[in-house]
Amino acid sequence: MNTTDPDLLSRASADARTDRRFRWLVTGAGLFVLATLLAVALSMLWGGREAFAKFGLAFLWTDQWDAVQQQFGALVPIYGTVVTALLAMLIAVPVSFGIAFFLTDIAPKWMRTPIGAAIELLAGIPSIIYGMWGLFVLVPLLGEHVFPWVDEHLGQLPWLGPLFQGPPLGLGMGTAGLVLAVMVIPFISSVMRDVFLTVPGPLKESAYALGATRWEVVWDVVLPYTRSAVIGGIFLGLGRALGETMAVTFVLGNAHALTFSLLEPGNSIAATIANEFTEADSPMYLSSLIALGFVLFLVTFIVLAISRLLLSRLNKREGN
Repeated sequence: MNTTDPDLLSRASADARTDRRFRWLVTGAGLFVLATLLAVALSMLWGGREAFAKFGLAFLWTDQWDAVQQQFGALVPIYGTVVTALLAMLIAVPVSFGIAFFLTDIAPKWMRTPIGAAIELLAGIPSIIYGMWGLFVLVPLLGEHVFPWVDEHLGQLPWLGPLFQGPPLGLGMGTAGLVLAVMVIPFISSVMRDVFLTVPGPLKESAYALGATRWEVVWDVVLPYTRSAVIGGIFLGLGRALGETMAVTFVLGNAHALTFSLLEPGNSIAATIANEFTEADSPMYLSSLIALGFVLFLVTFIVLAISRLLLSRLNKREGN
């Protein structure tokens, strides 16, 4: 074959140009993500410059939020955001693990498809629907039947008692955490189910053949095999819980008060911005709300960075 054929040379040159264009295209897509992330962070930092200039870093640990006196601090919203998200994860992770394991190893085949479809439907429900359900169904139920019992019995515990003391309003950080847990369960359980299905069948069968129980197979075989993906799914749910707005706004109570009780109303960063952005009647008020958005950006970024660090360490430990 003649390697100097003009048609072959022309085709090779065209393929090289196409490959360069494709490389530029995908490189531009990657740089676009970084540029968008940087632009969002800088725009919020610029919008909150007046608040940061006046309050400095004290903005992060000041619990005062007084629009009349023009004194603002982010401690209460930060605290409410972190507490409700962590409470949601404490509830959602075990439940999601149970759902995923049930669908992959215990449920009969005829039951797996409808339950899996139900989980996907739950993931697609808008957050405002969860908020309305929480306000009109969950809040009265908890306020009348659950929180009074919690206050009477758990509120007397020596160390954890302050977490469960308070008026049975139904609104509060505990309710918000429960609603968030219901919202993130479909995401975490879907990820866990998909990664559990990747475990080779012979690997589990060999463990059963050696006399391992079902729990031992899960704990010693399935989880170590899928550990990185499971942690990634958990942090994905945590990121959604940190940034949730409408559902939390309905049930959190939206009170700028620092309280350690899960039964009392509190506030979160997203709920504060959603409730008060249209009421910001001064440049300092508006700047403080935008500064809150920048703080939420930082909190989410730190959480995701920690997840990436954990995953990289796990991969390094596993030799990947």
